[in-house]
Amino acid sequence: MENKFLGTGEEGYHPVRKIKVVFNGLRFALLHDFSVLYKLILSLMIVIPSFFLSSLMDVTIIILATGVMLAAEIFNTAIEAICDFMITDYNEKIGIIKDIAAAATGITIFVWVVIMAIELHKLLKAVALI
Repeated sequence: MENKFLGTGEEGYHPVRKIKVVFNGLRFALLHDFSVLYKLILSLMIVIPSFFLSSLMDVTIIILATGVMLAAEIFNTAIEAICDFMITDYNEKIGIIKDIAAAATGITIFVWVVIMAIELHKLLKAVALI
């Protein structure tokens, strides 16, 4: 794929190729990063019943929170992989970079957990288990 700024790579924009790259990256993340896989499964376990028992706005918020959280997890994994690739020995600066990336991910996970807990409570109320 061509880099517009550097003038390198192959010419031409191919949306199908971009979509293929997206799905390859997502597949790799799901197969090799357990934190991405289990959080996606938990979200699906909440969003599917919510689709039938809650409002469309609730479902939209769950999907949005899940997407942001998964993107943060994948960015965190990518940052850690780049850091580990560049410097294999312990480095204090690399540790700080990894900690900051983990903090950003932790914030998105906290928001995701709060949204999932609220929606789970609504679902349990809807089926009269609470």
